[in-house]
Parts: sequence; C-alpha cells; structure tokens
Amino acid sequence: MSGHFVRWMFTLALLLVITFAASLWIGEVREWNPAVVFNIRLPRALLGLVVGIALATAGAVYQGLLRNPLADPYILGTSSAGTFGALVATILNFHFQYTLYIFSIGACFLSMLLVYRIATTHGRTPIQTLILAGVVSSTFFSALVLLLFTLFRRESFSVLFFMLGSLSIAGTGWSIVVSGSLVLVGLLIALFYARDLDAMSGGEEDAIHLGIKVETTKQILFFSSSLLVGASVALAGSIGFVGLIIPHILRLLVGPSHRKLILASAIGGAFFLVLMDILSRTIFSPVEIPVGVFTSLCGAPFFIFLLKKKQKELVY
Repeated sequence: MSGHFVRWMFTLALLLVITFAASLWIGEVREWNPAVVFNIRLPRALLGLVVGIALATAGAVYQGLLRNPLADPYILGTSSAGTFGALVATILNFHFQYTLYIFSIGACFLSMLLVYRIATTHGRTPIQTLILAGVVSSTFFSALVLLLFTLFRRESFSVLFFMLGSLSIAGTGWSIVVSGSLVLVGLLIALFYARDLDAMSGGEEDAIHLGIKVETTKQILFFSSSLLVGASVALAGSIGFVGLIIPHILRLLVGPSHRKLILASAIGGAFFLVLMDILSRTIFSPVEIPVGVFTSLCGAPFFIFLLKKKQKELVY
C-alpha cells in the first residue's frame, strides 16, 4: 500500500481514537462518575462506532456497484425497509431481545429481493433499472413508515426515533456485540469482493471479459450491504448522510481503489458518527438533538467545501 494511503489511514485512526476517548468524558455530568462512563457513554460510543462502520461501508459498496458517487443505502430503499421492519417489531411490542434484528434485517433482505425481482430481465440486472426499482421501493417503504406513524400515535416517540436516527438508546452489551459481529461479516465480504468492484467500475462487459461473475457478485454485495444496514437500523434507527458523504469524501482523499476506499470509509464513518453524537448531545444541552439531524446539518457544508475544492483543482 502507498505511503499516501497509510498516512490517511493513520490520520483517520488517530482522529477516531481521540474522538472515542472524548465521547467518554464529555457530557452533562462533568465530574468523574464511573457509572455514567461505563454504563451510558461507553455503550453509546461503541454503538456509534459500529453504526458508523456499517453505514459508511454500505455506502462505499453501493457507490461502487451503481457506479454513482451519490448512491447510498437510501437509494435502493434498504434504509427505509429496515426502519419499517424495526417499527413493526416495536409496535407489536415483541419482548424477544433480538426481534429488532430479525425484523430489520429481514425487511432489508425482502426489499432487495423485490428490487432484484423487478429489475431482472432475461437473467441480467441493468444498473439503471435497478436504481429505478430501488427508488420505487424506497418511496413505498417510506410511505409505510409514515402510515405507521399516523396509525400508532401512542408509539409516536418510538416511530420518530427510528425516522430521525439516534444513539440515545445504546442497548445492551450483547446487542452491540451481535451488531458488531454482523457488521464485521458485511465488512469482510465487501473487502473480499473489492477487486471485483474495481473491475466492474470500468463497465460490466469489461468485467465479464476479465472472468468476473458480475451478477453473482452484485447479488452477494447487495445482500451483504442489506445485512450492514439492517444491523445498524435495528439499534440506531435511520441515520442519513453517513453512507453518502464519507465514501465520497474519502474517495477524493485515498483514490478509487475499493479495497482502500472500504477500509478508509469504515474508519472514517466511525469517527464521523461518534463526533456527530458528541455534538448532538452537548451543543444544546440538556436538550439532545437526534444524531441523524446533526449528520445532515454538519456533513453537508463540509461535503460542499470538498466538492468545490476538487472542482477548482480540475479547472486550474
């Protein structure tokens, strides 16, 4: 790996360590309190780390598969479907600890099956048709979420929590371990197929000539991304912008190689979400803003700044 990439990985890792440590110390309770640190802030910081890795990795995979730098888990309806599944489990008041995982991940897989079924013709799944089917799926599941919000007003807080995305309910240690394990599986699958993504970025016909099973690779990566998104939505709701902005920014910094991009996105996504969580719970303290709101408010200006900077470099 090049020295340029190693320097950026070291920088991202250092930023993540500093931000993670800060998240344990910064809060409304300013004096040292082990119960607050280990029972509240540590699980919350770990959750931010896991969800950030999941969303940024899924975004990098979607952008590579769809050959669209603005693609993210929302574009194929995965996030909306995961939110719908988690809401159904919440409204049905299931007490099984991992019901949210089953419903959220199951809904993500179901949405991908529907999208693939709609988009596939004669054994081929054109990218443009896949995107259109994904947009329809996203709209459909978003409408179902709003329908639940309207019908189950007594559960309105839970519904709103999943719609905006929040790390305020960090969950148990085991739930974070389960999510972390699922995210690790999805990350390893993405890294394993990174070279295939590089080949497919030049066009599917070229990738087929290189001996890559394009349709099989697409299916595996889409469903592994559904696993990543479902595992994150089950714990933190629907947090936008991480899967869009982080891979796009890091592609400008570390280059288009998907192995490098996925690794950098995983660390960058964790750093970004833990940082946003600190801001969301401290800036307007004691009022806490859902972290999904902050990821959009703070991430968009930075994204525009980098985009404009890149445009000037291309002009001059």
